[in-house]
Amino acid sequence: MALLLAGDIGGTKTILRLVQSDAGSGDRPFRLVPRYEARYLSGHYRSLVPLVRDFLAAAAQETGETLHPQRACFAIAGPVVNNTCKLTNLPWDLDGDRLSQELNIDQVTLINDFAAVGYGVLGLEPSDLHTLQAGEYQANAPIGVIGAGTGLGEGFLIPQEGDYQIYPSEGGHADFAPRSELEFQLLRYLLDKHNILRVSVERVVSGQGIVAIYQFLRDRGSANESPDVAQTVRTWEAEAGQTDKSTDPAAVISLAALAGRDPLSGQAMQLFVQAYGAEAGNLALKLLPYGGLYIAGGIAAKNLPLLQQGDFLRSLNDKGRISSLIKKVPVHVILNPQVGLIGAALYAARRT
Repeated sequence: MALLLAGDIGGTKTILRLVQSDAGSGDRPFRLVPRYEARYLSGHYRSLVPLVRDFLAAAAQETGETLHPQRACFAIAGPVVNNTCKLTNLPWDLDGDRLSQELNIDQVTLINDFAAVGYGVLGLEPSDLHTLQAGEYQANAPIGVIGAGTGLGEGFLIPQEGDYQIYPSEGGHADFAPRSELEFQLLRYLLDKHNILRVSVERVVSGQGIVAIYQFLRDRGSANESPDVAQTVRTWEAEAGQTDKSTDPAAVISLAALAGRDPLSGQAMQLFVQAYGAEAGNLALKLLPYGGLYIAGGIAAKNLPLLQQGDFLRSLNDKGRISSLIKKVPVHVILNPQVGLIGAALYAARRT
């Protein structure tokens, strides 16, 4: 039995959770019981250390106990090298070994946030998922994870000695492969717009991709813009180059599409969903993840009705002669937004 500290560290907010880890059974070797959780604005702190100290003090006051973790794992939105990380959108230089000394925690581990999502998949409950395709599940088979958000994350889990090992990747930076005349026009639009020689799939399958697709369809005159969406996109375009944007056009576009009140937004999200499904299918081709292909990230969960309409799975499964194999892959959308926090706790529990 151990007390663990799990954290999801982002440029805007940090979520911390104290978890009691007990022995589990079967395919769940650990039983994790949350003890206390809180979220903080990351920018209000000069470093992670005072934030964690405030959190532990608040936990003691709330529970009436002195709760001091033996191990900690922090999921970081950035590359982790040798247990260190320099955050992109926050002036924090994190070093797990130094954090261990300053916080008096026996072991502090930093992992990439998408690696944490991969571990989190192993701790999800059925209620945390929506199944798009039941497929033919196989125990001890590879698991794939893909998630569009600010960028596009991809990773996979491989069975290893009765457990799974997670491997993050940079698959989101693979080349975007158009499959229709409209997608070929989108590719040319992005090449010209950014004056680049190649387009990564992340430029299409991400929040920024939603906006790029909308701009492409708008500029080619595919449909009329609604005034509110048009104003949001124009404001965002005027703020190009600014770190802190006042609007989130991807969210506005997707909400307009869900409401069915803006044809241009509807067309943009349809093209986005098709490209997302195609890339998820590409990952499935490479892994044959009969342990499950998990769709992570807020975009999928918030736009679940659009993913359920059929274009996503049609694009995912449309793999020519290999389509019959891909249709056997179980495909799930992750509904729990704290899957990364669950993964960080599981990773800490495994570090015995």
